[in-house]
Parts: sequence; C-alpha cells; structure tokens
Amino acid sequence: MSTLPVIAAFDGSDDSLRALDWALDAARRRRAPLRVVHVRQYAAWAPAGVPVPVPPLAAEDPVLDQARLHVTERAVSADVEYVATEGAPGAALPELGAEAQLLVLGSRGRGGFASLLLGSTGLSTARDADCPVVVVPRPGREGEGSPAAPPGPRVVVGLDVDSADDAVLGFAFAEAAARGARLQVVAAYPWPVHLWAEAPGGLAPPGIDQNAVEHEVRVLAGGLMEPHRARHPEVRAEPSVAPGDAAGRLVDAARGAELTVVGRHRRRLLAPARMIGSVTHAVLLHAASPVAVVPPAPPER
Repeated sequence: MSTLPVIAAFDGSDDSLRALDWALDAARRRRAPLRVVHVRQYAAWAPAGVPVPVPPLAAEDPVLDQARLHVTERAVSADVEYVATEGAPGAALPELGAEAQLLVLGSRGRGGFASLLLGSTGLSTARDADCPVVVVPRPGREGEGSPAAPPGPRVVVGLDVDSADDAVLGFAFAEAAARGARLQVVAAYPWPVHLWAEAPGGLAPPGIDQNAVEHEVRVLAGGLMEPHRARHPEVRAEPSVAPGDAAGRLVDAARGAELTVVGRHRRRLLAPARMIGSVTHAVLLHAASPVAVVPPAPPER
C-alpha cells in the first residue's frame, strides 16, 4: 500500500515558498512523498451563453519550474512530484485532501488583498479538506510580551474538555513525537460564570468555586491525554489550564512554538455544513506559528 503524499499548494508567491519549505520538512519527518500542486485559475464567469474557455495544461509550467528550482537549491533528498491543475484554488485544493495525509499552504496567495492576514483559499481549504491542513503564516506576527517558556521545541494544542476530539490530540502527540518536542495542551475555561436567576436584575452571583472548576478541567484534560501518553511515552505533555478566552490563550501560547494544533467543528444534524469554529478562525488569523487544522474523527457507528 503506497504512502499518501504531503501536498504543498504553490503559486509562486513568497507565502507559498514558505509553505513549500514547511512541507518539505514535514514530508521528510513523515518519510512520505511530496506533491507540489499549482492550481491555475481560469475565469469563473462569462456573459450569458458564452462558454468559459479552459486553457490546456502546458507541458512546462513556469510556476512549477520555480518550485523545482527552489527545491533543487536546498539540495533536499526527497521524492517530489510536480502537478498542475485547472480551477478555482478555493474549490480545487480542498478536494486534494482526499488523496493526501497533510495539505500545506501559505496564509495568502497571489491576487489576494494585501491587508488580509488569511486569504479565502486558506480559510476554505482548512474548513473543507478531508485531511489535516497546515497554514504557514507570514513573519511578523510574533508581537511583544511572549510568555516565558522553557527552551527547546514546543507544539501547542487546544483542548476543549467538554467536546474533545481524539483526532486533534492524536495529531498533536504524533507531531510532538516526530519533532522531539514538548507538547503544551491548552485547556481554557470561561470565568466568571454567570447564572440566570429569577431575581431583580436577572443575573445572580455564581455559587461556583473557581478552584473546583479549574481542578475539574485539569482532571478531565489528564484523562483525555492518558491514551495518547501511552502511545507516545517519549512525549512530555503538560496541561496548561487557565481561565479566559480559549483563542487568546492559544494565540499567546503559539509564540515561539513550532506548530499550533486546533480542530474544527463536527457536523451536526441541525448544522450539516462544515464549520471551522470561532476559536480556530481566530487562531488562524493571529497565531505566530504555523497552524494545523485537524478534521474531526469519523463518528463511530
């Protein structure tokens, strides 16, 4: 059985060059082939009754030639395939997830608005692909006041103890193991908790002890992490439990990390469309590290 490739989306932009470097390293760590894909856009509209011409694929693609030169200059010993295809990147790239173990792209490609931190292609790919998607950000998001962290490589993962997805933790533990990195598991909980009461003003002070809430979250996080610790005993995984906004906690933790791992919402009966979730969206927009968006594990029958 052949190994699924790591796919790097490439359009010749500086963002896609950074993504290609990240994908080369990921393919090496996974001992997987790398497939560099250039999606050549064609006009998405035309006057009524006029067919949209789709140009034939040329034997030589100057954008892929740029990718070949970039890989050659790095003297990387890897199994690399170069593929050109036609279509709209926002629709074509998510479809490639069905034949990849990982899909890597830059935060914004050619043709996007310079002010956007995350282009529509990155957002739609992270939302719709069947495999994990890594979005490599532009430099300069580090900001000030990075939290003190022990030296050495670090992977960050967000954990919602109320609706945890095993696929997200599994991906994060595997990445930390492959990188020889420490794993920081961020489990944030909302505080203060507001309770409605039938009283003047509507809100009553919470009769909940914050220490008890934090202890409960820590115990739940430890239980969810335990099976993955058993599979990867070499990974030093530490739960980071704190009150506040989960997105803000993850963005803070991402500074100096090699990778930040988040999940996306599972489809529900009343919400059948794929949704990326507000926390994941915020992390994609603001995290200084590359961000891996992991699709939910298939539901058990």
